[in-house]
Amino acid sequence: MTLPAAEQSWVRDAQAGSADAFSRLVSAHQGALRAFLRRLCSDWSEADDLAQETFVFAWEQIARFESERSFRAWLFGIGWRKYRQRQRSLFRLLRREQVAAETSTMASPDLGLQLDLDAAIRSLPAAQRGSVLLCLACEFTHAEAAQALDIPLGTVKSHVARARDKLIAVLGDNHGNA
Repeated sequence: MTLPAAEQSWVRDAQAGSADAFSRLVSAHQGALRAFLRRLCSDWSEADDLAQETFVFAWEQIARFESERSFRAWLFGIGWRKYRQRQRSLFRLLRREQVAAETSTMASPDLGLQLDLDAAIRSLPAAQRGSVLLCLACEFTHAEAAQALDIPLGTVKSHVARARDKLIAVLGDNHGNA
């Protein structure tokens, strides 16, 4: 599908770095994009955030747009992927929260062990505590924990290994090789 002449000019100018030309593209498509995203989302403010993310991404990637394609379809494709990405992230977060809630409400077969474990975890240095809780209690991968904590992947791995050794040592001493 060929772009209208004005839109072709705006795309070409935006690809050359013109923020004014890109703002014209935004003006031409923002109403329809927001309407599309609002129909997808249950929350209008979330849809507006997604539209903003879509336009920011489109601006950053405008040089990659192929002028023989439909700009509108390209833009809406970005919006759709942003929506799907947010839904996957939300689903993972809800799943982790559900697992954490189930774990915390489960009756411990040994209340003393649970209290000792809680105390042992609290005694760990903050970075080790954060790493071990994300990786072992919240089922984050090491890479996800590294991203969440904004520390290198190798550091997370060593924190988890050290924390696990400390916890085994403390709990093993207190509970007869638990």
